[in-house]
Amino acid sequence: MNQLHNPFDSLRTLDLGNGQQGSFYSLPALEKAGIGAISTLPVSIRLVLESVLRNCDGNKVTEANVKALANWAPKAERTEEIPFVVARIVLQDFTGVPLLVDLAAMRAAVARMGKNPKIIEPLVPVDLVVDHSVQVDFAGTPDALQRNLDMEFRRNRERYQFLKWGMQAFDTFKVVPPGIGIVHQVNLEYLAKGVLSSPSTINSQPTTLIYPDTLVGTDSHTTMINGLGIVGWGVGGIEAEAGMLGQPVYFLTPDVVGVHLVGELGEGVTATDLALTVTQMLRQAKVVGKFVEFYGPGAAALPVVDRATIANMAPEYGATMGFFPIDGECVNYLRATGRSEEQCRLYENYYRAQGILGMPKRSDTRYSTDVELDLGSVVPSVAGPKRPQDRIELPKLKQEFLAAFTRPVTENGFGKKPEDLKTMARVNTAKEVHPLIDHTYGHRKLGVDPSESEMRDQHPAPDTPEQVPPSAFPKAESEIHHGSVLIAAITSCTNTSNPSVMLAAGVLAKKAVERGLRVNPVVKASLAPGSRVVSDYLISTGLQPYLDQLGFSLVGYGCTTCIGNSGPLASPIEDAINKYDLIAASVLSGNRNFEARVHQSIKANFLMSPPLVVAFALAGRVDIDLSREPLGKGKDGQPAYLRDLWPTLKEIRELMRSALKPDMFRKLYRDFAEQNPKWSEIPSSIGHVYEWDPDSTYIQEPPFFKNFSTQPDEIREIKGARPLGIFGDSVTTDHISPAGSIKKTSPAGKYLMDHGVNVVDFNSYGSRRGNDRVMTRGTFANVRIKNLMVPGSEGGVTKHLPDGTPMSIFDAAMKYQHDRVPLVVIAGQEYGTGSSRDWAAKGTALLGVRAVVAQSFERIHRSNLVGMGVLPLQFKHGASALALKLDGSETYDVAGLGPNLKAQQDLTLRITRANGAFENVSVRCRIDTPIEIEYYQHGGI
Repeated sequence: MNQLHNPFDSLRTLDLGNGQQGSFYSLPALEKAGIGAISTLPVSIRLVLESVLRNCDGNKVTEANVKALANWAPKAERTEEIPFVVARIVLQDFTGVPLLVDLAAMRAAVARMGKNPKIIEPLVPVDLVVDHSVQVDFAGTPDALQRNLDMEFRRNRERYQFLKWGMQAFDTFKVVPPGIGIVHQVNLEYLAKGVLSSPSTINSQPTTLIYPDTLVGTDSHTTMINGLGIVGWGVGGIEAEAGMLGQPVYFLTPDVVGVHLVGELGEGVTATDLALTVTQMLRQAKVVGKFVEFYGPGAAALPVVDRATIANMAPEYGATMGFFPIDGECVNYLRATGRSEEQCRLYENYYRAQGILGMPKRSDTRYSTDVELDLGSVVPSVAGPKRPQDRIELPKLKQEFLAAFTRPVTENGFGKKPEDLKTMARVNTAKEVHPLIDHTYGHRKLGVDPSESEMRDQHPAPDTPEQVPPSAFPKAESEIHHGSVLIAAITSCTNTSNPSVMLAAGVLAKKAVERGLRVNPVVKASLAPGSRVVSDYLISTGLQPYLDQLGFSLVGYGCTTCIGNSGPLASPIEDAINKYDLIAASVLSGNRNFEARVHQSIKANFLMSPPLVVAFALAGRVDIDLSREPLGKGKDGQPAYLRDLWPTLKEIRELMRSALKPDMFRKLYRDFAEQNPKWSEIPSSIGHVYEWDPDSTYIQEPPFFKNFSTQPDEIREIKGARPLGIFGDSVTTDHISPAGSIKKTSPAGKYLMDHGVNVVDFNSYGSRRGNDRVMTRGTFANVRIKNLMVPGSEGGVTKHLPDGTPMSIFDAAMKYQHDRVPLVVIAGQEYGTGSSRDWAAKGTALLGVRAVVAQSFERIHRSNLVGMGVLPLQFKHGASALALKLDGSETYDVAGLGPNLKAQQDLTLRITRANGAFENVSVRCRIDTPIEIEYYQHGGI
């Protein structure tokens, strides 16, 4: 039981709503103690402050941390790091498997030391939802769901066996199995409690401590939960691991942008239209790395599901969070989704006592900047063809597609000639063509924004037609041309968590079928909701059969098309696209649409609401103005327009009243095994320590804890290090540790072939993150990385020194390890930019790199390097590899490293040239906090 301390005399009693009393750390009491003007802080900052106050132990979190955040100033310079201890962690399977591998490795190390392996246990609850591994191999048929599940379980059997072991081995590690839903929708509808409690003591007297539900997740769209007034965002695996072990997640004190919402959405306008409008507006307002907080009468009028759609897209507008404060609407949502009455009363009492219940008005709160949006100004919109922030008003889509068609590629266009528009191909899907298509992820676009490469390349399942039987593709003969819609997907938690837009899609489908409209069979249509609740209400309202008739059959409960798991198109269609270089289109209700993300062959991708996805599937093309041109002809021979089919707000409200019941949520989130019997069929080992399979190519024990000792090593100087690589500016985590496809000629490809894996079964780096042998070989193996030690080359190559032999980075690193030569990496500005991919730091450490010397670091990758025991050093005063004329023939010493190392201390980098001349260069040690010194001393987190 946790003994409560009482910093600033802030502990107070709370009515738990069940006749009993509990305790809480009171923000009003902190303000009364004169610590700061807390009641005018943004609500998001106040919730983080509660965690800092509650965890103030004088070590991990100090009183100075509490005072600094309590005195947050809207326009101050941001230099302070906040130690944020979260209440729980959510994971998806793609990024979660390596975390479980690390926990299993820790258990194995403890068992080898003769101690009880059960002492390794996450200190906060961890929920992993398996949602990233289902692919739309089969679509448009009644058995598509079952056949896709069969394929998913066949591909991922090893990973699932491992996850099942984890479920029974740990008390605080829970798994939501495949076929249940998408992590963020499951979090919103089921996992989130709003407030949490833990048994504690005050002066040896038992009490129940109540505190806010806060979290981090290993997926950028974790922010969806901000729609329910819960603080949370996406982090990398190493930060999540720190949070899991009770360590703080550190982040720079943020600016908070207030978004004042007024008015209400008009007839015919959806929450998706609002989310795309907000995304465009906030991208232009430059909110990257900031908290965004919505408030005002317009925010108060939005239901939680609409708020969640907007919050989900925070990564697209670049914010750390898209936060909606807590009000009565949040309580209504918790009740409507089956949370207990007692939990709802506790939730209300807690936030009322904290002075946080209720939507702030204009002058209540201090923000860094303030912007306003009138909801009445929002119009039906889509976004694309290459970025989520490029919003297009619906009537302008045709002219925008035609303009993008001839715009240069450098300006987000397709660089075609106007006369190319006439190109047309006839396809017959009954014919077999090509034996193999190159599915190298993202092969078309070289210079990409780091966040784009991350989101485009997250492919946990292979995407090859060769593995799918011809029966997966409906027989069709048709013309396709530039602008043809070939994928139409109702997908993604962004929208499928919102019953209003899902029911609207169903109503539109019903009206279309009744008019006699049909979808061309060359359009691969799919329905992949984020939870089984969606299927329940589509069936109970009688709308699913109409979606089925248009090809929108249920294909799975998972991310599918939104993360690029759209599955293959029929071979003749892919062949025609490639042969004629067609700019074909996808329409999807997702959140990301970068080129080659949705499907390798589809270049134009448009985000839109679920009813618009159905409409564009019917139209079959995006070069159309749906405000004037018909979707097609009905059975009466008359043109059918979108306005004839679009549901009214009244129709949707009546359906929602009849369809959504709290009991349905309780029933569908009760027994997961019953809902997916295939999970029960997966065999798994039992016991507290995992039995590693030496033949597995997916799961291996990583060497991090092989020679683990309870006594930390002394910090020592680095001497005689060789450079493994010298890199330029903006080397991304995707350059350092790619997530996409594995080339057969790469070290990882050779390893897999040596272990009997066929090229077609390679899967991606991302899906093999549980195997350090693959991931270490994949470090610095991106085909686009340029090592300046080998001028004119691309890919993971270097020179082994002193002999100068060119070889792969992995082979050189192994040779150096054999000779006990320490390694360094030299880099330019913004090293490690992009997503916080943990293997970019883990792989670097396992290659034997002791230090990375760069001109500047991306914040999270810097902390990840420290978390893996790699020393980040920053050049000073304009020094760089270029200015120092480094070519890789040098050796490097880091002087001044020792047991008394201080955070941000200056050290000396001694560079010895091949001719014996040497130079001393001052560098800043970028271990930034005392706790990081501890991590580094222990060889990592």
